[in-house]
Amino acid sequence: MTKRDYYEVLGVERNADDTTLKQAYRKLALQFHPDRNPGNPEAEAKFKELGFVYEVLSDPEKRAAYDRYGHDAFDPRKRAGAGGGGFHDPSDIFRTVFGGGGGSIFEEFFGGGRRDPTGPQRGEDLRYDLEIAFAEAANGCEKEISVSKPEACAACHGSGAEAGSRYRNCPGCEGRGQVRRTLAGFITVAETCPRCAGAGRVVERPCRTCRGQGRHERATQIKLKIPAGVDTGSRLRSSGNGEGGLRGGPPGDLYIVLHVQAHDIFQRESDDLLCEVPVSFVQAALGADVEVPTLSGPALLKLPPGTQPGTLFRIRGRGIRNVQGHGTGDLHVRITVEIPSHLNAAQRAKLQEFADVCDARVNPISQSFWDKAKRLFTGS
Repeated sequence: MTKRDYYEVLGVERNADDTTLKQAYRKLALQFHPDRNPGNPEAEAKFKELGFVYEVLSDPEKRAAYDRYGHDAFDPRKRAGAGGGGFHDPSDIFRTVFGGGGGSIFEEFFGGGRRDPTGPQRGEDLRYDLEIAFAEAANGCEKEISVSKPEACAACHGSGAEAGSRYRNCPGCEGRGQVRRTLAGFITVAETCPRCAGAGRVVERPCRTCRGQGRHERATQIKLKIPAGVDTGSRLRSSGNGEGGLRGGPPGDLYIVLHVQAHDIFQRESDDLLCEVPVSFVQAALGADVEVPTLSGPALLKLPPGTQPGTLFRIRGRGIRNVQGHGTGDLHVRITVEIPSHLNAAQRAKLQEFADVCDARVNPISQSFWDKAKRLFTGS
């Protein structure tokens, strides 16, 4: 289980250019903008998440840091271990790239003020990869998973502060949210303050239960209902089962990405199934009623006399149920003819007797092929 990938949040590939990033952000930000979703805290939280993600991916330096270190690049508790230390504050980078008088990414496109770093904060969305059997994907099933994730501290309700404790300016950055250090003796760079994580303020008395973090790790059992017809790459959303929010913010969502195991007999193509069924030389030559497997039990397939290897038959409605409820796919059966082996003397004699009484009319396909070959050889 991991935090949602930033590229996944915007719905773009990892090699997306600046234009693609901006277009993806504009589309989603318009969809979740608070003006279009009044009174909807989840939409507002998603809008803010989109803004932070775009601030990271639209800047080459921050994007390179994210590509190399992932989420640890912007986590002050882990940044040093990831080899970081030179990451600038997202707002400062935005002002450098886009210009303007101290606005955030939201002001650039829509106007409005910056998020209060000590206000409510929605928990991040999480991803969980789940492997299921082929039959479970085809027919649907119920699963229970255990997810270990940060939950809002019950003692401080996610604030990170003891009851009655107030916020004061961070002594590490004197309320600026940034600290500056000098490189090579003459270059000065600004960094997010590691003590307050850029908020500029810290609580006077941190919560003793969560040690000021506002959250603590807890394993949660989550029941999932997986619909029939899902396939590898299908995603399910479990609302509110992501990371817990901070300071009264709502929790994020959990996205379950499904991986379907391969089947011994069936191959899937969209909602259709394909399987290969071996038949004997005699069944193919004389015709026969052949039993073929389906997901719901055996079905009878009538082979006409002279069925050739590779012939494809379709059994309607015996494929996969469409996950959106738009009917059921078909089962395609490809016939393979098994050539007899390990023959005894009597069996060989009978086959030779059969061959002796055959003429060109028995093997029209072979006859046609060799007629063409003769014309090729003679140039006629």
